[in-house]
Amino acid sequence: MSQEEKYQMMIETPIPGLIGKLAVPTIISMLVTSFYNMADTFFVGKIGTSATAAVGVAFPVMAIIQALGFFCGHGSGNSISRKLGAQENDAAKELAATGFFGGLLLGCFVFIGGYIFLTPLSRILGSTDTILPYTKDYLRIILIGAPCMSSQLVLNNQIRFQGNAFYAMVGVGTGAVLNIILDPIFIFGFHLGISGAALATVISQFVSFLLLLAGIHISDCIPIRLKNVRFHKERLLEIAGGGLPSLFRQGLGSVATMTLNIAANPYGDAAIAAMSVVSRISMFAISALIGFGQGFQPVCGFNYGAKKYGRVREAFWFCVKVSTVFLLGTAILGFLFSGHLIGIFRDDAEVIRIGTAALRFQCATLVLNGWIIMNNMMTQTMGKTLYASLLASARQGLFFIPILLILPRIFGLTGIQAAQAAADVFTMILSLIIYRLVMTELNREEAELTDSVTETQST
Repeated sequence: MSQEEKYQMMIETPIPGLIGKLAVPTIISMLVTSFYNMADTFFVGKIGTSATAAVGVAFPVMAIIQALGFFCGHGSGNSISRKLGAQENDAAKELAATGFFGGLLLGCFVFIGGYIFLTPLSRILGSTDTILPYTKDYLRIILIGAPCMSSQLVLNNQIRFQGNAFYAMVGVGTGAVLNIILDPIFIFGFHLGISGAALATVISQFVSFLLLLAGIHISDCIPIRLKNVRFHKERLLEIAGGGLPSLFRQGLGSVATMTLNIAANPYGDAAIAAMSVVSRISMFAISALIGFGQGFQPVCGFNYGAKKYGRVREAFWFCVKVSTVFLLGTAILGFLFSGHLIGIFRDDAEVIRIGTAALRFQCATLVLNGWIIMNNMMTQTMGKTLYASLLASARQGLFFIPILLILPRIFGLTGIQAAQAAADVFTMILSLIIYRLVMTELNREEAELTDSVTETQST
């Protein structure tokens, strides 16, 4: 499909069908990706409670790598979709190349820094003496794949923001399925233990990287060319403006997980393992919502760039309604079967007891995330950096971290289990305020456009 055909599709196709077409591949890729994260926890859970905890302890490093990839990927992808909507193709080419090579470079920095400070890093992340050896074995291999993992995320997002979600799904989904296949082979077949889980992840991410690189060419997306790299102020500011919300969201998510591990530390390895399992399960539920929202983002970006403000509103409300209904059903099922879900990953009575309560707290506020996440995606795609950054930082940063530091002092372990639910409530309130502000600005932009058209016609 040519760039002109994509443009027409984005600004003319009826919203429900268009978002459905773009969202199905992204939902599948997000679910498969989340499933392989859960598979890591499942297979490592067969090694022991300390090994299960180590995967949770190491997760902040994975989150940092993802944060940098999303920073460059969402930053360039958001801007690319708006540039294509405004039919500024040369600028889109520069953003594509700068975002990709920027992500690759940042991944190299993580690899070098992580290796130099591996032991102190593992301690800071929340490792106990029994968890530390597993954490180091896992991270030692994960860090090698950091450059590939970060740049793979850039490619995935650039392809998706250009309306080619199917190719993004193939690249990400193939790697995820490969990871699930390799996990038991490396962990148990080759007797590599937790190192096998890390090796499976790195190999699968590299395969995804190669497939997505090929997907750029096959899908007629904006090509990645070194000659188009522009590390100058204008392009870097555009990428930063679109990517900062993702950096805050993922980066603070990393700090939040580290804070959670440290808060759970006094309650033993079982508490750390339980909260790690709950995080993976809740992430699986949220991943379908994020995948749906990713179908909304290119529609939002193209139409906002083309000044089709009515389609932006229509797409937003369609996504909010569908996601809220979905999350309500998911929350009910999660609440009813919470104990069974925890038990799948670790058959340990203490892990199940702690995890069940935590999962039920999160299910109680899960339905709020439809509104929260769609507002975050809309503001980020429209280039409303301040609003998007506030929302991206709120759920696992601005609210979650302080609550995690306060509630356990009052309620002990229950405070840790309820912290995320409390953060969701405060984030919902913030998102309502930001929505009102964004709609006021959108109405003003629409009025200015109408006045401009009227003046043009009168002359």
